[in-house]
Amino acid sequence: MKNIIVLVSGGGTNLQALIDAQKSGIIKNGKITCVISSKPDVYALERARNNDIPTKVIPRKNYPDSVTYSQEILKTLNELKADLVVLAGFMTILDECVTKEYAYKIINVHPALIPSFCGEGFYGLKVHEKALEYGVKVSGATIHFVNEKADAGAIILQGVVDVENDDTPEILQRRIMENVEWKLLPEAVSLFCQDKIEIIDGKAYVKE
Repeated sequence: MKNIIVLVSGGGTNLQALIDAQKSGIIKNGKITCVISSKPDVYALERARNNDIPTKVIPRKNYPDSVTYSQEILKTLNELKADLVVLAGFMTILDECVTKEYAYKIINVHPALIPSFCGEGFYGLKVHEKALEYGVKVSGATIHFVNEKADAGAIILQGVVDVENDDTPEILQRRIMENVEWKLLPEAVSLFCQDKIEIIDGKAYVKE
């Protein structure tokens, strides 16, 4: 049984999707053993406590830079014996001290089809605003491993939704969350925990 540590910074809708998937048996051979938040008093912590999942708050504002903050995160992950780290709306870019030690063990969800609308500065509603500005006909979400560059790690799964003519960024965001993020993130976590993701030449392949 693999230890899954989930990092959060906000409301925790993707965390809830993981909790629900764990309860329903979708996540196999893994268990969420701790939720770490970069901010106190966020609703994601409440979601964890409501489901008897241990929590920890490591406030980003208490650290002078991303390196010292990442070192504290790394120390905590090692203490918790993390097998898999899931970034679920975690709003801090981790330093390479974490991404190198946990290479191909950190999963993130990005609300667009990488390599479109991704990289530094593309997060939250900004992603959907840019997609609509561009006039794309489909959008979606990407579940990927995290490496030293923003949104540049190996892609595990992608899912697509149609973009409607009267979409707002908020409506598109909701459609992508409900139809892609909340389904594919638990699926990717389960695949990882069952050792069904293989890395070949820096690309991720799902084993049958």
